[in-house]
Amino acid sequence: MEALKIAFYTDTYLPAVDGVVTSIINTKRELEKRGHKVYIFTSGASMSKPVVELEKNVYAVHGVKFRKYPQYRLALFPFLSAAKLNQIKPDIVHVHTPFMMGFSGLAMAKINRIPLVGTFHTFFTHKNVMAEYGGSSKTTQKVMEKTAWPYAKFFYNKCNIVIAPSDVATKVLKRHGIPNAVTVPNGVNTEKFNPRVSGAKIRKAIVTGKRDKIVLYVGRISREKRIDVILKAAAILQRKDIKFVFVGTGPYIHYYQHMAIRLGLKENIRFVGFADQDDLPRYYAASDLFCTASTFETQGIVLLEAMAAGKPVVGADYLAIRDIIKNGRNGERFEAGNARDCARKIEKVLNKPSAYKETVKTAERYSVRSTTDMLLNVYRGILSRDSF
Repeated sequence: MEALKIAFYTDTYLPAVDGVVTSIINTKRELEKRGHKVYIFTSGASMSKPVVELEKNVYAVHGVKFRKYPQYRLALFPFLSAAKLNQIKPDIVHVHTPFMMGFSGLAMAKINRIPLVGTFHTFFTHKNVMAEYGGSSKTTQKVMEKTAWPYAKFFYNKCNIVIAPSDVATKVLKRHGIPNAVTVPNGVNTEKFNPRVSGAKIRKAIVTGKRDKIVLYVGRISREKRIDVILKAAAILQRKDIKFVFVGTGPYIHYYQHMAIRLGLKENIRFVGFADQDDLPRYYAASDLFCTASTFETQGIVLLEAMAAGKPVVGADYLAIRDIIKNGRNGERFEAGNARDCARKIEKVLNKPSAYKETVKTAERYSVRSTTDMLLNVYRGILSRDSF
């Protein structure tokens, strides 16, 4: 395949770290290894210039901080990227978010007759997500609930093809009137996350006894992630030898910190905040299992990172997580929202972690090498068409 020039449009990028950013960075690096050129258009902080090159081939347009998540930026004038895009003349425009930057990418692709791919990374249509990001106004939230899926249908049906990271997400999109959806999983960096990484230093800072256990969570500390279920499970277990470690930040961190105290978990819970990307593999390595109670995942890249590190996972039996976790093989699923069942499954895995032998094998199926092969097949299929 000839070298391609690909323009990624995203409303979220470094220094914010989430599943979308992780996917973009992993895919960009793999595409560039193969000789393709990837250009990223995103929103940046308040700047003197309308468009700034943050690093090679990464362009940020003028933006402001999002109040609840100051690491995120809201582009004020996303179409200022048009001149730079016209200079690049990409073969493909790939929009990773459907908001300000994503919409400008869609418009530029249509105006310039460039093939357009869209990825549905997040269920922004989920009621809890809208409640989190839509502010405190009940009227605003009701309007968002009524318009979310109609807007998603409008936006993604403008794309030549829509990528969803799991079969579950693909089926949801088709059920809501987006028929051009196909499954291409987000890839996990199996070189960065692997069983050979040492977590000894981090483990020593968290636990004192040789038989102590660490249950790890990595991700946003927000309402839709259902961290309350994990905290309640910890309270049900009432085991001083199990430490629950939460890596990440978000608007609900103080709420959950206070909740942990109310549940009598002060000695069992540690919120470590944002972790440097170099330290993240060490946190996985230091843990005994990974746990998530989220019920809105389109895939769950953190589950695969944990498995790549050789760790079993415990997750809610819901949406894409249901497809990733295979009971008794790479982890255990629990009834969504059921803290008692979550506690049972955590204890089951901790009692015999060696029984879960397919963690690394599962992660390897989602390696960024494999998923990039699938993505390039999508690009190839679009470029072979006569019209866009």
